[in-house]
Amino acid sequence: MKTNLKTETFTCPSCIKKIEGTLNRSDGVDTAKVLFNSSKVKVEHDENKISPDEIRGLIEKLGYEVESVKSS
Repeated sequence: MKTNLKTETFTCPSCIKKIEGTLNRSDGVDTAKVLFNSSKVKVEHDENKISPDEIRGLIEKLGYEVESVKSS
């Protein structure tokens, strides 16, 4: 499953490393990529192991606001 999340505007490159690192270490996440300029996070994951809401929760736990979530 692919999930795209729109987040608040990122202010520094360390934001990218923090989010990508957390998501890529999470069980069920195949790949996570942060697009700095567009404030988006693209995640490919196994929906049986981690849901879009759980991914949103991980990002929000790091202190970033998620504005929208779309999955396909």
